[in-house]
Order: sequence, then C-alpha cells, then structure tokens
Amino acid sequence: MKRVSLVLIVLCVAGCSAQRKLENITRSDLRAGLAVADERILPEIGMEHADGGDTLSVEDGDGKKVLIMKAVRDEDGEMVATDVIAPARVVSKFRNVAERHGKVDLVFDVIVPASLQDSRWQLRFFPVLRMQGDSLGLDPVIITGRDFRKAQLRGYEQYRKFLSSIITDSARFLYIHQLEVFLERNLPQIYRFRDDTSHVCDEEFYSGYGVNERMAVEHYTKSLLLKHNRRKAEKKDIMFGKYVKTPIETDGLRLDTVIVGIGDDIIYRYVQTVKVRPGLKKAVITLPGEIRDMDRVLYRIPPGDSLTFYISSLSTLMDDRKRYVSKVVSRRVEDNTFCYIEFLSGDDKVDPGLGENRKSISTIRKNLISLLENREYDMDSILVSAWCSPEGDLRYNSRLSQARAESVSAFFRDFLSGCRDSLELEEGVIMDMAGNVTRRKRNPIRFLSRSNGENWTMLDSAVKRDSVLTPEQKEDYFAISESHGNQDEREEAMSLRPYYRYLREKIYPSLRTVRFDFYLHRKGMVKDTVHTTELDTVYMNGLRALKDLDYKGAATRLRPYRDFNTAVAYCALDYNASALEILEDLDKTDKVLYMLALIHSRRNEDAKAVMFYRQACEKNPSLVSRGNLDPEISTLVDRYGLDRQQRLPDSPPDAL
Repeated sequence: MKRVSLVLIVLCVAGCSAQRKLENITRSDLRAGLAVADERILPEIGMEHADGGDTLSVEDGDGKKVLIMKAVRDEDGEMVATDVIAPARVVSKFRNVAERHGKVDLVFDVIVPASLQDSRWQLRFFPVLRMQGDSLGLDPVIITGRDFRKAQLRGYEQYRKFLSSIITDSARFLYIHQLEVFLERNLPQIYRFRDDTSHVCDEEFYSGYGVNERMAVEHYTKSLLLKHNRRKAEKKDIMFGKYVKTPIETDGLRLDTVIVGIGDDIIYRYVQTVKVRPGLKKAVITLPGEIRDMDRVLYRIPPGDSLTFYISSLSTLMDDRKRYVSKVVSRRVEDNTFCYIEFLSGDDKVDPGLGENRKSISTIRKNLISLLENREYDMDSILVSAWCSPEGDLRYNSRLSQARAESVSAFFRDFLSGCRDSLELEEGVIMDMAGNVTRRKRNPIRFLSRSNGENWTMLDSAVKRDSVLTPEQKEDYFAISESHGNQDEREEAMSLRPYYRYLREKIYPSLRTVRFDFYLHRKGMVKDTVHTTELDTVYMNGLRALKDLDYKGAATRLRPYRDFNTAVAYCALDYNASALEILEDLDKTDKVLYMLALIHSRRNEDAKAVMFYRQACEKNPSLVSRGNLDPEISTLVDRYGLDRQQRLPDSPPDAL
C-alpha cells in the first residue's frame, strides 16, 4: 500500500455557500502555491511534536486505529484536534541545494490560500518531483474541513454501530430453554452436567431416539436469525463503503493538527530527501491537487508555478583537465597460438579429415586471416614449432617433428598465399606521379619450421592433472622421470608399467602439438621504438565517475593518483582524514584551500577552517558565492558574521 503522508487540519471557515465559493475558485483558476522554505521564519514541524497522550482514537472498517492529535471538544460537542501553524511566505521559485553523501534535502512550503478553504471540503495536494525526465509522486498533503471531519466521524460511528449489531455470541442463536427441557426429559443423565464442566462424549450423549449433540443443537437453533447475522457479516466491506465514503488515512502520518483562526493562509513545511542520481543537476516540484466532498471530486486544482532546486555538489570543484601517460611503442610485436594437429603414427602429412584436424585447421585459418586484414600491423614471419609424443627413438622423433613442422608450414603457406592474392585484388591498383599503374603488392611472409622433439613437459603436466591414474601410479611415473635422465631410457622403463598403455592411448596423442608464433610490425613505423603520450583512460574514467556523482567508482579509479580529484572523491564519501592527508601535500591553490576549509569545518576546527577560507577567497573572490552553497562554509559565515558578498575579516573572530 502506498505510504500516505497525511496533514489533517480542521478548519473553521465562515462565509458564502460552498457552491458559490467553488464557482469563484473555478472562474479565477485559483490554486495552491509553492515557495522556497525560509528556515528563519517557519520552524520545521515533525512527529516529535506529537504527544501520544492528547489523541482521539477511531477504528476504521479493517480495525485500524485512526489518530487525531491534540483533540479537544468543540462547541457542538465534537472531538477535533487543535494546533496553530503561523503563516509565513517567501516568493523565490528556485534554490541552490548542496548534495551530501549522495542525498539532498528539498525543503519547500506548500501555501494554501484562505479562499481555497471550506469547512465542508477536503483538500488534497499531490507534490510531484521531476528529475532527469522521470516523475515521482511524493506523499500527499491532505487538509480536512471541520464539517467534513464531522461527517467522516459520523460515518465511522454508524459503521461501528453496524458492527456492534452483528452477533458474536453463538448462544444467542439457540432456544436454550427448549433445549434444556429436551435434555431433561430424554437424557437426564446428561442434563445433570448442565452446571458441570465434565466432558461428555458423543457416545454418552446419543439418546435412545438416535439423537446426538449436533442434531439436537441444529434442531433448537434460530435458523432465520443465524442466516440474517451471516448476511450482515458478509456485507461488512459494503457497509464500510456506504457509511465511510472518505476514510481517514493514517499511513505515514507527518502532521495531524488544526489551524485556529478564520481566513488565514495555511503554510506547510515539506521536507523531502532525495537520493541523487549520477548526472542530476536539478529537481523540479509541481503541486496539483483536488477539492473533495464526501462522495466525489468537486474540482481538480491545476499545478501552479513550479519550484526548481539546482543541485550543487563537491564534484563541481573537480579539476577536469585531461591527464596523459607516457608510453613506449615498439615497432615489432609478437603473438602466438597453439593447436592440436593429429598425424598417423610415423607420418608427417597433414590430413584435414583425420580426427579433430578440421576444427583445428579452421581455427588457425581464422587467426591468419584476422592478422592479414589487420590495419595496424603487417605480418613479417611465422614460426611453426612441432612436438612429438615420446614413443620411439629420440633422434627419429626429432626428425619427425621437424618434418611435421615443415609439412604444417607448407600447408598454411599455400592457404595464406591464396588469401593474400584475394586481398591484393580487393585493394586494387595504385598510380604514381607519372601516371604509371601498378598493382599493390605486399611483402612476402616467411614461414620458419622448428622441431621441439618429444613433449615431456606437457606429458608431466597431463599426468599431474589426470583423474584416472592412481596416486601410486603418478608417484611411480615421476620417480622414473627423476631416475632416468636419458629420454629413451625413461620411455623404455615406463613401457614396462601397467599404466603405460593408458598413457600411450589416451595422453600421448595430445602431446603432438603445433605452435604458431607470429612476428609483426606496425605499419608505417621505421624506428624500433617511439616514445609517445596517450590519454590516461583510467584517470579520465575516474573523472567521469566523479562528474556523475558516482563517488565510490571515482575513489576506486583515482586512488593510485592521490591528487586533488582523489581528495574530492574522498571528501564526498566523508573520508575526511584521507582527503586531508592528500590536500596537505598539494600546492595551496584556491580550490585546495577551499577544500581544506570545508574539511576542517567538518572536524569542528573553526579557526583553521576560517583561515583557509579567507586565503581561498583572497586568491579567488568567486569562492565567496560558492561558500553560500556548501553548508559547512555557510555555517561558518553565519556563525562568525563573515561578510558573504564583500570581504572577509582581517582576523578570525574572537570566538575562535
């Protein structure tokens, strides 16, 4: 259920008829007003002023209690609440408010003219907050006339009487005397328990006529009365709507009071705390409303002039200059990738249809095309290295792995040659100054082949990770590896172990890998290295987060830099000690001095705060106006009588 902020104000308004007044309101387009709250005129009114001992309690149809505070009995004997809110008014339609800890307090006055008020009406106002294209309905303000309240209370009283007419005592539905006569005549042994609390079971109750307890009760029940009572109970909700046409709302009660005095404007101080979104610069309040009688809406009050709050934050003090980082750019770069190409035992020919070769070949082709089409790099050479599994003679395996590397190089050299021809056709021709036309040519790409012999390193890793070999078998495998430095002897020793067949069938095939090392250079770059500066993207992302009021994100990104913007992010998060530590080490610019004043004010170190504020304004007089926006600084100005517009005192106040 939507939380409703209820302002209950009972009005004593005399004058012309309600109908004529409504016609005048409609004709003159009268509406309620909004104004910036002036804290010096009207103190805040909150629930802390409510005294629980001075309340009138009323129950609605759901049994909820309705409280009318500070109730007194009027001249007609009705209980109404009584209190006074002094009228006050300011006409400003905008205000600068400071965001702190990601929130701002929007404080404004709702002004209800006396000409809108009538004791027979209820006024409802629905403040609407608009920010960043979204609209948010705030808690309504409800003002109730005296006669309207009387009608409401009469409705509750009528409903209470209706509820009291519903019978809750089940004994009233029985013909008690006749039931007792029946028991005395037919079940005397049971009848004697009428004044006894002893339990009587159904078997004992059962009479010679076949009558049990339930049957006896049903026979002597007042059926018509019971049905009528049930129908009344079922109509509780309908009857509540009939008697209580406008329920008294109590959820989220802010103020429950009465305006004493006829013909005065009503001013209600409204305070709304808003969580600031990233990038939020302003918030706009509008105030539509309605006039109601007990049954319907008589008039919809259009919203008057809007009220605008311009939100200032510490992020506006940030230094938004771009930051660059030095970087050394190398002409030559490298990249590499592994793939598994399966060969028949003792064979070095690449067979795309063997095992998973087709998938591996497709992956390598995609990598080659991507590098070939790269606009930043040119490919110089490709080193193809091949490994063998350990079975067989080491020298033979080395020659076999070399042959396999050369076979793979030849396979992809043919593929790459066709790709380059296609690219050159797509790029077309070039024309020199003399008008000679030549086809664009690329530098040839060299393929280098290398044998890496038996792949014992990968075999060791595979054995460690394997889930089939037992711990004892793994321990035996590594014991053999340590005791046999010669790879052929190591392979021969392992071939005698029971787990060797598993190694050869399941693990050895994965050791026949091929590695591609790509050697490239940056296009158009002649020198091996170039020193350049690039925009520090991490730092700039921190500034963007700070500007968007994402202080946690800003602090995370700016923490390593420990500069003024880092201090601003810390200060916005109320990490004052960390911010102060950074600021004290920085050059004392106008903004640094201003931030020092703000933080020392938070720490209740007024002497230092005033000193730094004076120094900041001497360097940059525009900070005098800025001081009015930040509560920490404006508090100092008010407390010690510092001039807001012209100058600061030559020395700190004596109170310091």
